[in-house]
Amino acid sequence: MNDFRKPRVAVVHHFFPHYRRAIVEKLSKSKIARFTFVGDNYDCQHGIKPAQFSSAIQFLHAPSRRLIGPFMWQWGAVRVALSPKFDVIILHGVVYWISMWVAGILARILGKQVFIWGHGYLYRPRGIKGFIRKIFYLIPQQHLLYGHRAKQFAIELGWPPQCLHVIYNSFNYREQIAARQRVIPERLAEIRRTLFGDARKKVVICTGRIIEIRRLDLLVQSIHLLNKSNQHVGLILIGDGPERVRLEALATELCVPVHFEGACYDENRIAELVMASTVTVAPGKVGLTVMHSMVYGIPVITNDDLDDQMPESEAIIPGKTGSFFRKNDVAALANAMKYWLEIPNTSRTAYASCLAIIDRFWNPDYQCRAIERAVCGKCADDLFDVREVDHG
Repeated sequence: MNDFRKPRVAVVHHFFPHYRRAIVEKLSKSKIARFTFVGDNYDCQHGIKPAQFSSAIQFLHAPSRRLIGPFMWQWGAVRVALSPKFDVIILHGVVYWISMWVAGILARILGKQVFIWGHGYLYRPRGIKGFIRKIFYLIPQQHLLYGHRAKQFAIELGWPPQCLHVIYNSFNYREQIAARQRVIPERLAEIRRTLFGDARKKVVICTGRIIEIRRLDLLVQSIHLLNKSNQHVGLILIGDGPERVRLEALATELCVPVHFEGACYDENRIAELVMASTVTVAPGKVGLTVMHSMVYGIPVITNDDLDDQMPESEAIIPGKTGSFFRKNDVAALANAMKYWLEIPNTSRTAYASCLAIIDRFWNPDYQCRAIERAVCGKCADDLFDVREVDHG
């Protein structure tokens, strides 16, 4: 395709977190569209590590600032919407970011194609917040969604399926594959021996920030139940956050062996810790933790309240790539863990199933192809559910 015919696309986020680096680099090399990335160079909300890009990436610095509460403003989003340099605007879909409303409306007035890249509807809209969300989601002509559940809700509200592109989500996929291939069984045994004094120790892991919404207290309590029944389970937590002190106290009180790794961005270290475990458990909402576990062949357990879940939970196929347990039920969570910790040969089949679903859907290659199709005016071609695919 001649360069002058390529869609000129601005991807606007308040900032690009470290886990977006792979998809940004992939899109920047697109041969069918020209992508420019617009955002701040730090996270003014949650302190998440920003992505570091090479000079080959077309990046426009657009500072973000908090107005009041969750509301934010970003002048760069508005300037890009008004600029004649772009035909297509992809806005990060957060209702509280006022500049995204303004940028989207202005871009539509000027005849640009507007997309929103985001979660979409995590549950059927209700109340005043649901009404406002419905209005916000009417601004773009099309959506880039993480999951099929959001797509189904949008269809129920009258959106045409061909305008709802499920692009899934991803981490630094190639880097993770390389880290996975470097891990050897002897190293995994050494990790279990070093952290828990026993190379054969059964280990559960969770990655992500240690915050209240993740309900890691339920995880500690559930392991306590397992250990009372002579299971001898250890816990690894990768991440840090305001709940760490309280969680450390709870683990000490219940005599649950926990290794607090702290915040870690070394993918080789993460690969070793995850693969030294049998199962990942996220009792509260689960998001990118699913991808970070399954790319290393480790299944994921989370709660069954889909209205209070993130789109990444769609990768969990019960009995194949993980399990769901009854929300807030400590005994149910303990039973779900017991299944993965005790069933012979489960780890081998789960390993293949987890890798298969990540390799097919939840990776930057798939995301790039789906986004390229969308910005080039093609209809969404994801009219199937990942749960209906044979994952081995």
